[in-house]
Amino acid sequence: MTVTLIDSHAHLTDAGLAGQVEDVLERARRAGVERVISIGLSAADALAAVALAERFGQQVRATAGIHPHEAAKAAEADFEQVRRMLDDLRVVALGEVGLDYHYDFAPRDVQRAVFARQLAWLQELDRPVVVHCREAWDDTVALLREHGLSGRPVVFHCFSGSAEQYAVLQDEGWWASFTGVVTFRRAVETQQIARSCPPDQLMIETDAPYLSPEPVRSRRTNEPAYLVHIARFLADLRGTDYEALAAQMTANTERFFRI
Repeated sequence: MTVTLIDSHAHLTDAGLAGQVEDVLERARRAGVERVISIGLSAADALAAVALAERFGQQVRATAGIHPHEAAKAAEADFEQVRRMLDDLRVVALGEVGLDYHYDFAPRDVQRAVFARQLAWLQELDRPVVVHCREAWDDTVALLREHGLSGRPVVFHCFSGSAEQYAVLQDEGWWASFTGVVTFRRAVETQQIARSCPPDQLMIETDAPYLSPEPVRSRRTNEPAYLVHIARFLADLRGTDYEALAAQMTANTERFFRI
């Protein structure tokens, strides 16, 4: 049985990977990671991700969205461009969108307005949503609810929240995606959540070039090939056969993003 994985969230357009993207994708393929979703953080970044999807065919898909770090820089033309890209079949989700009250690179009211404007598109557009939420839980959940996204395909990427927060995701029909953080020795609560996650909702990502998992955590640049370490860790954590879990997670990712 040949098992392949999908990296559900990587930044192939980041400077740490963009200059070697062909080699990065080849190393991923050799490791058993056949497909990568490259996440757009701004209009320009999403265009670059779509260009990679065009260049590499089925191996790469893209998302389009304006990240909270970019919220204060977004012009009207950026919103128009992102909205147009969501009609492109190579673009599988709106994202990465949300709120970040840790860095506050944009004023919080601006972040909320930009997030809300993009969520409003989903009243007429049936697309999954990739959410960034850092120290902004209450406002993020409130805006998703206000825009009618309960029960819709929403994933909180790089989830490392509390068990209580994960219970909210389950109640709302939303997903959590786990990064290399779950492999860290001190990430006990995240590991407990990943162990209890329903098998048909389990999804993983590298968030490359960030958050390299154990046992390659010391490497500065994470990449999709390292997704295998997360998958094997979760198989051990859940007491599950690796190939069976990998097949399940691939099917989950295909279903969520409608690939």
